[in-house]
Order: sequence, then C-alpha cells, then structure tokens
Amino acid sequence: MSRRRLTVRARLTLLYTGLFAVCGGIVVAVSYALVARVTVPSQGAPAKLGVQSTCQAAKLTGDKRLIAKCNAALQNLGAQHQHDLTLSHLLRYSLITLAVVIVVAAILGWFAAGRALRPVHRITAAARAASEENLSARVGLEGPHDELQELAETFDEMLDRLQAAFEGQRRFIANASHELRTPLTVMRAAVDVVLDDPGSTADDYRGMAVDVRTEVDRAEQLIGALLILARNERGLAVHEQLDLATVAEDVLDSADAGDRRVHSALEPALILGDPMLAERLVANLVDNAVRYNADAGDVWVGTGTANGSSRLTVENTGPALSPDDAERIFQPFQRLDGRTSHDGVGLGLTLVQSIAALHDGTVVARPREGGGLAVTVTFPSRPS
Repeated sequence: MSRRRLTVRARLTLLYTGLFAVCGGIVVAVSYALVARVTVPSQGAPAKLGVQSTCQAAKLTGDKRLIAKCNAALQNLGAQHQHDLTLSHLLRYSLITLAVVIVVAAILGWFAAGRALRPVHRITAAARAASEENLSARVGLEGPHDELQELAETFDEMLDRLQAAFEGQRRFIANASHELRTPLTVMRAAVDVVLDDPGSTADDYRGMAVDVRTEVDRAEQLIGALLILARNERGLAVHEQLDLATVAEDVLDSADAGDRRVHSALEPALILGDPMLAERLVANLVDNAVRYNADAGDVWVGTGTANGSSRLTVENTGPALSPDDAERIFQPFQRLDGRTSHDGVGLGLTLVQSIAALHDGTVVARPREGGGLAVTVTFPSRPS
C-alpha cells in the first residue's frame, strides 16, 4: 500500500512557511549578533565579590581614591548586567514573535496557495467534463496573462482540435458507411429485379452480373482507399529514394486518357519515401485530372526541383471552380457540382493529401484561369 502524498497546496504552504521561517531566523540571528557585539566599557574592575569587599574596606578607611575606583567598577557591573538582560529579552521576545508570525504565514500561505491553484482546478474540471461524446467544455480562464493563463489557453486549443478531429472522424465514418451501402443496394436491386421476373432470360442474368461486377469493383476501390488511409495513420514504413519524374512517367504510360491530350514536362525530382504510395499519389492526381475534364481537354503533368524542394504539378482543363471549391475537394467524399456519386469513390484527393503529409509534403490546389484545376505537391528534396 503506497503512502499518501501531500497535496500540491499543502506542499506549497510548507514551502512558503519554511522559507519565511528561515528568513525570520536569519533576521533574529543577525539582530542578536549585532546587539551582542555592543561592548560595555570596562576599566579592568575585579569580580563582583571582590569589588563589593574592596568597596566596604574603602568606606571603612575613608580612602577617596579607592572609593572612586569602587564606584566605577560598580557602574561597569551594572552596565554588563543590563547588557546581558537586554540580550536575553531580545532573544526571548524575538523567538516568540517569530513563532507567531510563522503560524500566521502558514495560514496566509494556505489561502494564497489555494488561490494560485484555482485555475488548475478549473482545468482539471474541464478535463473531467470532456469526453468523446462531449468535448464542448472549456476552461475560459480570465485574468492576467501569466503562465496559468497560457496553460488554460493551450488546453482550450487542444480541446478545439480534439473536437474537430472527433467530428471529422464521425463524418468520415458516416460517409464511408453510406458509400459502402450504395453499391450493396445497387447489387441487391439488380439481383431482385432479375429474380422476381419469371421471364428473365440469359441476357438479363448476364446484365445483372455486369452490374454486380461494376459495383463490386467500386466497393473494392473504396475499401482499398479506406485501408490506405488507415495504414497511413501508423506512419511511413518504407524509406527509399525515388524520382517523381520516373514515377510520373510510369503512371502516364499505363493511364487511359481517352480523348484528353496529356502534356508532360518531367525533370528529376528526388524524394525519400514509399514508391507504392508515391505511385498511388501520382495516379490519383492524373485520374482526377482526366476524369473531371472537358471533352477533348488537356492535362499537364510536370516534375522538378526548386528552392530545395521537389514538386509535382498536375493541371487540367474543365469547368470553372472557386477557391472554396479548390479547398473543399480534399475533404473525404466531397464532390463538386456536376459530379455524380458514381464518379470515383470520393477519396482520391483525400488520399493524395494523406500520402503527401506522410512524406512531410504539402498539397495546394488552385483554380486555373479559364477553368480547370492546378494541384501542386511539394516534398522535401533529397540529393542524388
């Protein structure tokens, strides 16, 4: 069984009291030493008994010179006695006063420590009130801008980030559930239509199989994207030097651009990372540029190095977009106007942002003049 430790308030009170007791003890010691150093004038008089006997003899003999010496010696003895008595009273009353003041300091220190720790109690109460279901509790500390105020503000900012992360996670799970339910619903409807029709032919079953296969492929793509996002949360597992120009060239060789015209300007751009994830990033950007493009439109893919960074740029023609649309496309399952729910799985650019962040990179999208989108991914450059 562990011994119960003192609270922070009690330890602060003891600290305040101890420091005050030490300082008070030093003041008492210095005062006593200064008073003790005050010397009493002495003329080399003999001891008290000797002085008294000598004075009695001088009085009997009537020796004036001896009587004068005896009076001076008696004055020195009186002064010494008064000096000793003053030191004794000074020490006694100083110690009594110090003890009383220490008790008062302990009481005041207890209240001062409680007042100083009041913001900490508010932070503790906010932390206890916060939970996964309710992250709206905030400290909201008011007062001077000191260390505790900074701690409370940092705690509130952390709760803001947690609340945003949990809300984003809930939205993501809800959207993922909806997106996974859609192909299952389509497959069930296709199967039910054919099975409920007694006159279904072989062509009807073949058409049903084609519909089911299409939805299975879409569900498989969605599940694969979700798995990659979940895997990226664990961090980068492979660290290999690779060239974005080579990766982009391989992706363009295997891409189906249809009637779109692809223009490439590939310069060496070395980075350190996972080749499979880098290929997925480039493939998603190229697929997005081809899929959401104008008929017989253009796609531009470029790589290069500038200012110590490796860059990948993918641009396309297409409908005009606003800056808000350019920021929103990176959110999961966000589709802009004119894009149907069957245009991909809604996670292509979300994966691009996740993979870029995993490689310490950034993604910026901006609308192009005349329509379309330009996406630039920047990575820390690696020397060859």
